[in-house]
Amino acid sequence: MARFYGGVHGNRGEATRLGTKNSGLKAFANGWDIGVDVKLRYDKEKDEDVVYVTLTSGSAGNASSKSLGRFTTKDLK
Repeated sequence: MARFYGGVHGNRGEATRLGTKNSGLKAFANGWDIGVDVKLRYDKEKDEDVVYVTLTSGSAGNASSKSLGRFTTKDLK
């Protein structure tokens, strides 16, 4: 059973993917000079889902990136 669900919509239509506790789910969206990576993982020790968000340099290939944070449901409150 899927724990994570993700989707994207572009010029070729919509696509979705599922992730489990073991696989997690990773998504990215890139412009030429800026982009974002989002990773969803399950933390077994804390029994909670965790989201990691990273700002990247996009498709241009520059290796720089900046972590924007690690978030859990506690951050929604």
